Amino acid sequence: MSKTLCRPAAGFVAGIFLAIGAADGAETIPKFLGANSCASTSCHGGGGQDQNQFLVWSLKDFHSQRPAATLTTARAKQIADALGISDPTANTRCTTCHAPLNSVPENLRGNNFNVSDGVSCESCHGPAENWLRFHTRKDYSRADRTAAGMRDLQNLYVRANTCVACHQNVDADILKAGHPELIFELDGQSVAEPKHWSAEKNGNGAQAWLVGQAVALREMNWLESQNENAQNRLAALQWLLDNASKIIPVLPPILWGGPSVGYEKQRCDEGARDAASIVWPDEWTRKLLFGFAGLSKNFQDSSVSQNLQVRRAERLVLALDRLVAALPELKNNEPVQSALNHLFKLAQSIPDFDSTKFAAALADFSRALTQANPAVTPKSTG
Repeated sequence: MSKTLCRPAAGFVAGIFLAIGAADGAETIPKFLGANSCASTSCHGGGGQDQNQFLVWSLKDFHSQRPAATLTTARAKQIADALGISDPTANTRCTTCHAPLNSVPENLRGNNFNVSDGVSCESCHGPAENWLRFHTRKDYSRADRTAAGMRDLQNLYVRANTCVACHQNVDADILKAGHPELIFELDGQSVAEPKHWSAEKNGNGAQAWLVGQAVALREMNWLESQNENAQNRLAALQWLLDNASKIIPVLPPILWGGPSVGYEKQRCDEGARDAASIVWPDEWTRKLLFGFAGLSKNFQDSSVSQNLQVRRAERLVLALDRLVAALPELKNNEPVQSALNHLFKLAQSIPDFDSTKFAAALADFSRALTQANPAVTPKSTG
């Protein structure tokens, strides 16, 4: 299971980014053929474990109907009214994530295309015209499918980019109107989604967390107007990744840069690519986990504002959760999980956050880790 940080305003489900574009080298933009093109029993609509992907998506995955249906609720109407939007189900500021197929031009819609499919197969895997007929062939390699235009979601960098645009940033005026904040965390969100893929394609959970955070940092840097809240969220993620680079110096240095270099979008993007391509040993997961557990002194620093501290806490507890889940000896350890649950509780409310209590709870979590794995000792970092 993955834990989440749900703010009082939570209730919307962000969709998957829809990129309408041709594959590299393609002369024309491929058409979207619609989810029903994947639904035959001989393809992905069958009952077998290897052929039930359409059924899992259509019957269990919230991406199927829930994002678009959210736009018909009273809450959506309230937000739309505050923004001067007459119909959230037809306005691109809402449908881009909640009903992305609305944006597909008529000339790119195949015969089975259905605009009401929600966040569907092609929203994630890419328009299927050039690869649908061939992608299940036994003699077709992963590289062959990617060359035909099918998005390579086994690549953590590609997967993070497919999801992040609808799971991280929300315009300031939409937030002010009542939309909940979004916190992108690739591994936890992947774990929470009903699986229509095999477990080995998930990749290393700790590495997925890192790549997702690097991509999230890049996206946060795209915000043109940074109010204090957005600045604190950005600074908190920078702080976390800076500490990661101190704990494991061999991580891609271009990802972090350091305070004197800055956090340019291109540097974050290149670092995310590098982080997705490296071989990730379990020892790195342990070092990060125990290193992050040793950050309690950071939350005793009175020179850091409470607003920044709570933003640090929310990113940190999500990281701890995914790192614990990636280690078999810890993911079911009751004292560790109990201490982690307490940290989540303390980081849940921004107005009620107490950095002193959080620091003490983080120290308790560190001790629980040591008792569970005495061979590794948490070290305090800067």
